[in-house]
Amino acid sequence: MVPASTFQGGKQAFGRGVLGICRDFALGLVDWVKIRLANMTAPLGLVDLETLVSHVSARSLLALPSNVSTEFSGVSMVGTRALIRKNVKGLHLVAVPSTGLQSDLLIGAGCVDSLQTGSILLYEYGRANRFFEAQKAGTLKIKDSTCPAIHAGLIAAEKGLPFMPVRGLIGSDVLRHRMAEDGWYCIDNPFAKDDPIVVVPPIRPDVCLLHVPLADQFGNVWIGRRSEFATMARASNKTLVTFEEIFDGDLMAAEDKTPATIPALYITALSHQPKGAWPLHGGRAYVEDAAHLRKYAEMSKTKAGFADYLAQFVLDVNEAA
Repeated sequence: MVPASTFQGGKQAFGRGVLGICRDFALGLVDWVKIRLANMTAPLGLVDLETLVSHVSARSLLALPSNVSTEFSGVSMVGTRALIRKNVKGLHLVAVPSTGLQSDLLIGAGCVDSLQTGSILLYEYGRANRFFEAQKAGTLKIKDSTCPAIHAGLIAAEKGLPFMPVRGLIGSDVLRHRMAEDGWYCIDNPFAKDDPIVVVPPIRPDVCLLHVPLADQFGNVWIGRRSEFATMARASNKTLVTFEEIFDGDLMAAEDKTPATIPALYITALSHQPKGAWPLHGGRAYVEDAAHLRKYAEMSKTKAGFADYLAQFVLDVNEAA
């Protein structure tokens, strides 16, 4: 029989443990409040473009947003041009879940080794010419995927899970290729009979690059209805953000902004870049530059034309701005 004193000692130790946890939590909360109050008067720690993109190294897995949105594109074209000027190589792009001009530029500039996406196109302006040329030349590895599979992989990483189940892939060539190359699996549903389910591994980007309408002095960023941006930020090791305007106040305290705000703790670096999505649209700030996108679609048809485009609008910082 275990002596009663043993239980009493255990209770005392347990009590001390609980009190210690409560004390540590209280001290941590006090420290957080002190930091928060100090930040109330602290200026926003902004960086220039070169510092922003210095967080992207060769062979990084880089998450990029889709520009298919009526609200704002969310694509940091100004950051993309800075990456090309930096001459970063060997990038592995994951489009969330589709892509267009941004990836086509990076591929044409020789920055990309692989692309995982549901689709890549310039929509009404034509096809993504540099992507198709790289594909034909065999210089780009393509990882076919679907919108649900990419989002599921990011959610798995966001939540620290080893995989996430996905419907709708069974019987597809996408599943067949990814099972052979990347360890996607089709398993039996443990809660039902005769119900196979696909599980995909987490997608953990090294970096995600976004452009948003607003950021406040504390480093919080507002993303509107683009909830996938929050998933990208939480799944990624680093989140780099360019933005249009500085919000006058605290986004986390504004009732109409808080639900659509990514807290500063998920943001690695911020750069104030008005018109940072150009030539894509910036929501209420500016519309899509259709004439420029038609020009890109035409110039990118040939290698020489694309080189001229880079010289005029990417490598020349004044023109790019």
